[in-house]
Amino acid sequence: MTQNKAPEFETIPRHVAVVMDGNNRWAKRRHLPGVAGHKAGVKAVRSVIEQAARLEVEVLTLFAFSSENWKRPEQEVNALMQLFLRALQKEVKKLHKHNIRLLIMGDVSAFSDTLQEHIHIAQDLTEKNTGLTLVIAANYGGRWDMSHAAKCIAREVKEGKINPEEIDENLFSRYTCLSEFPEPDLCIRTGGELRISNFMLWQFAYAELVFSDALWPDFNETHFWSALEQYNSRTRRFGRTDEQLKEDV
Repeated sequence: MTQNKAPEFETIPRHVAVVMDGNNRWAKRRHLPGVAGHKAGVKAVRSVIEQAARLEVEVLTLFAFSSENWKRPEQEVNALMQLFLRALQKEVKKLHKHNIRLLIMGDVSAFSDTLQEHIHIAQDLTEKNTGLTLVIAANYGGRWDMSHAAKCIAREVKEGKINPEEIDENLFSRYTCLSEFPEPDLCIRTGGELRISNFMLWQFAYAELVFSDALWPDFNETHFWSALEQYNSRTRRFGRTDEQLKEDV
């Protein structure tokens, strides 16, 4: 456990989402295979989980494997699946010990039976924990999330459970992933790229975006604190004017 003291922040975001980018480039710069970067990134995962828990963030969502990542070389995909399985086997007891709840967000039906079994074991073990909720987005895409929600709503309209006139933003949101949690306040993307890559498209409507040049294996507590400082430097208006915000104070 790190002993460095975190700065004092006026506001801590309730929900932080992270696009963990740069593993392959980190490995390439060291003339290593791509999977070496993913293995090195585990340390950064531990660090950001620790910081989020210490600062009492309610939800931390990490984008681990997108629905588009199946297009990567088969050897890399297989290595990622093995790394995911080993992480579930080795890390979940530690999460449970620290009162952290684990959720996997995405279409897990595409994973092997063994991996699906360990996902269920991990979620069941930590289900009643009351500290940080850690969400791992695996085989997830924002467009998949919204199309899945639309299918569910269409099915219930067909069955007469929903009147089409009742469909609005609030109803649609209830069918998207993580609808029981606050929407992300802050999205951090590492690796220097300036896009969100099909991640939580519906949920990011009012999220603050912070882009870090650090490749994911190099991302540490200082980078995380810097992102929180940027978050605190911004004014979140949600469509209102500065004058209206002042009236609410």
